[in-house]
Amino acid sequence: HRDIVLDASFMNLAFLRRGMPTTEIAIGNNLLVFDWIADLVRLNKSFIVKRNTGIREALLAAKQLSGYIHHAILDKKQSVWIAQREGRAKDSSDHTQDALIKMLSLGGQTGAFMDNLKEVNLLPVSISYEYDPNDYLKAREFLLKRRDPGFKKSQRDDLFSMETGLLQFKGKVHFQMTPRINQKLEQIGDFKDTNEAARHVSRIIDQAIHRSYEIFEVNYIAFDLLNKTQRFARKYTAEQKEQFIDYLNAQLDKVDVADVTAEEREYMMTLMLTMYSNPLKNKLHTILGE
Repeated sequence: HRDIVLDASFMNLAFLRRGMPTTEIAIGNNLLVFDWIADLVRLNKSFIVKRNTGIREALLAAKQLSGYIHHAILDKKQSVWIAQREGRAKDSSDHTQDALIKMLSLGGQTGAFMDNLKEVNLLPVSISYEYDPNDYLKAREFLLKRRDPGFKKSQRDDLFSMETGLLQFKGKVHFQMTPRINQKLEQIGDFKDTNEAARHVSRIIDQAIHRSYEIFEVNYIAFDLLNKTQRFARKYTAEQKEQFIDYLNAQLDKVDVADVTAEEREYMMTLMLTMYSNPLKNKLHTILGE
């Protein structure tokens, strides 16, 4: 999950260019800060995911959501896009939430955990953006939470993040459809503990996503800078490295927080390097076991 608006939009654009039907899109109600946003997303075959509810309401909402997803896939013959976690990974380290897997298992015809999951025919999608225009906003949020652990973003902050992601430079963008995981689900059998089963399925999805990342020059540069190494120096030029450092400093200059110290700026720089290096780090871990 890389961009609130564009992840599903880019994927549907790719479908349209190939003469394929677009997918239905799950979107959290926390993002619908204005009525016009709700109207707009519904025009693009979106349906609403209820968030920030009480425990009882959350369970009912999860059952309703799972039931609709199964209905859309089995009865309407529609594909459905849903992010693998609630909210973007602010450090760009994608890990599927077990709660999502358990939610998807609530719908279905059999009542069996794995059988219900196999009904929706899960296909992980690996998304790679060369640049994240929200990188400095994420670093800013980390800094504000470091200063005040009780800090929470406002609706205005969420709207600005959506706008920034939609309109600002992202460089190259790569979508990789990975193989469906039903065959792997059949191989692992049933678990008595649904929590353990959900964790196992999450790992299968994560491995598929991490293995399929497109790694750009900026990812290699960030990895080397963060780890103070020259391991991937052959993957980029000295000019590209200098340009990326200039880019990071220009992004940090946009952080509108008062009295940022040199130590705090270095803290945010480390965070941004981590964001750009994590896709490579996770791919190395999946493929090489590092």
